[in-house]
Amino acid sequence: MNGCLEHIAQRDCFFLIAGNCVVEDEQTTMETAEYLKIICDRLNLPLIYKSSFRKANRTSGESFTSLGDKEAIRILTKVKTEFDLPLLTDIHEVRDLDLIEDIDVLQIPAFLCRQTDLIRSAAKTGKWVNIKKGQFLAPENMKEAAAKGADLNDGKIMLTERGTTFGYNNLVVDFRSLAIMNSFGYPVVFDATHSVQRPGGLGDKSGGDREFIIPLARAAAAVGIDGLFVETHPDPIRAKSDSATQMPLVMMPELIKSILQFFYD
Repeated sequence: MNGCLEHIAQRDCFFLIAGNCVVEDEQTTMETAEYLKIICDRLNLPLIYKSSFRKANRTSGESFTSLGDKEAIRILTKVKTEFDLPLLTDIHEVRDLDLIEDIDVLQIPAFLCRQTDLIRSAAKTGKWVNIKKGQFLAPENMKEAAAKGADLNDGKIMLTERGTTFGYNNLVVDFRSLAIMNSFGYPVVFDATHSVQRPGGLGDKSGGDREFIIPLARAAAAVGIDGLFVETHPDPIRAKSDSATQMPLVMMPELIKSILQFFYD
């Protein structure tokens, strides 16, 4: 597990961040983690398991947010223990840091990427911090966002592209952002699932165009990325969050193999 994060720090290998959008229940989480672990072990691909213990950014106040912080974190900790995988989850407030001692990578959600205290508090833990580029932000501005935490955790910062909004329930990916953020010296990740999202596109929830996940991921790999971020689910239609954009779990081998050809002969 530690070896995975060491490779990321050295930027000497491609890695995958993947898992359910949010912790829904133990069975779904463990099934997803086990399947991803098997695939990535076969391909010798470093894997960070991702799932939010709580979703704070929801289109509707009636949308699912969490099965309970402590229970969700217990399930994530079980993934770490049973599958020897590093974990990534979102934080929304500084006080969240008191709950997630066993999490290896702290993710700053895109809408919070300008929150100085949140970034600095996350970095002060000494853990890796993944800052998602705001949908409203130019990639050049992410250099300053990263700098807020880099001197507090020995530069263990990742920057993630997840599309830019122009309103009207749609996102557009400007692949120049990957090259721009890469120049800052931090690992750069492409979020292939949120980039195809249509925020609020279904009225009371977000929609999306799942069929574009693989093409956009391949385009990002061709431009140059260190890692790929993908949310996946055994049965996306029944998922409690982002059902329109989570990748069907059985399609993950196809996605991964289509990307790896850009990194290995």
